[in-house]
Amino acid sequence: MERALNIQNRHWTQGLYEHYLDRELLEITLKRFALKEMLVLTGIRRSGKSTIFRMIINHLLESGVHQGAILSINFDDPFFVETCEDPRNLEAVIETAEKLTGRKIEYIFFDEIQQVNSWEKFIKSAYDANRFKKICITGSNSSLLEGEYATRLSGRYIVQHVYPYSFSERLGHIGIKTLLSLYDRKSEVLSVVDDMLEFGGYPEVTASKDSDMRRDIVLSYYETIILKDCVAGSAVREVKSFRQLVHYLLSNISATYSYSSLGHKIEASDMSMKEFIRLLEKSFLVTEVPLFSYSVAAQTRNKKKAYCLDNAFPANVSFRFSANRGKLFENLVFTELSKLGSELFYFNDTYECDFIVKQKNTFKAIQVAWELEEQSTLEREVRGLRKAMDQLKLKTGTIITYNTEYVLDDISVIPFWKYFFKQ
Repeated sequence: MERALNIQNRHWTQGLYEHYLDRELLEITLKRFALKEMLVLTGIRRSGKSTIFRMIINHLLESGVHQGAILSINFDDPFFVETCEDPRNLEAVIETAEKLTGRKIEYIFFDEIQQVNSWEKFIKSAYDANRFKKICITGSNSSLLEGEYATRLSGRYIVQHVYPYSFSERLGHIGIKTLLSLYDRKSEVLSVVDDMLEFGGYPEVTASKDSDMRRDIVLSYYETIILKDCVAGSAVREVKSFRQLVHYLLSNISATYSYSSLGHKIEASDMSMKEFIRLLEKSFLVTEVPLFSYSVAAQTRNKKKAYCLDNAFPANVSFRFSANRGKLFENLVFTELSKLGSELFYFNDTYECDFIVKQKNTFKAIQVAWELEEQSTLEREVRGLRKAMDQLKLKTGTIITYNTEYVLDDISVIPFWKYFFKQ
């Protein structure tokens, strides 16, 4: 245990962690860290939660906190398998850490806490007793704070969702931070769009320059999410059917479906399809987008669409052909809208609009089109958008394209790289 703790807490002997690329969410995360409540980072595996932890630890060290007062543990480490069997074992871990550093532990950072059985009992007890100045935890499954867990920890935590790099972050990493540089270095900007279309925003994937290596990393992430977060974590018995469903959804991004139609294709029950998709949503791999309606019952009853949180998966795991480029682009738009914290729906009333975006009590209608060179394509996209605008009584609408920009009366046609750029 002493060796494992030393390895996972390099700040004890080496001080600050190496420099990391900027994350837009660090500022708000530090503000939430300063609150009394425990900080909970959630999000898909390898999206950067552990890195955010290290950035916070750096902040503490720079603020004068002694390195020995900070304990960080990743429970995905095989060494802690036995520790995870009983939350009382965490006491032995903390005692060992205090013995090693000669300091009382004041800040704890527990990564992938869902691996510890009944972890919430220890966390609740420690929080209520004011045992630590701050408790921070991460989890790669949204059920981390559902049901019984949420009840026990009610009022004791604040959540920060962590996504892979956004488009704006990717631009910032290469020094494109102003509108002037956005236009001046447009070829580089488009290269980033192309790269995200194929490999998404995962930090480790982005850092690699070898295409084969990048795909291997993506496939490794995919298998870990499927096997560890979904199959093992929820004791899925119909593993073959589950895998078939995941592959089908990633190969048919944005296609409408009902649970019965999926069950027919996969040769499994409607209930199995519904449960499988819930597992995928809990692991943050897939998000189900409902049909827009002012009636929640109608949203539940009607067909859904599925999108993937990161383009790396549909681009590298699914069955692909040339016509998929437009669907990958639509999924990329979905990922960026999600990172903005938007609630998303699709619209279909005779004509279709890709996204109805709800933020607080305001709505936007957004259509997605790779290009608008053909008149028939433009007319189709405008019809669907205007139908949505009329129903929601919106004065303006937006068509997001790969690289086309102009104004069409009450509709703005704007390229992806400009729409999602933040100064």
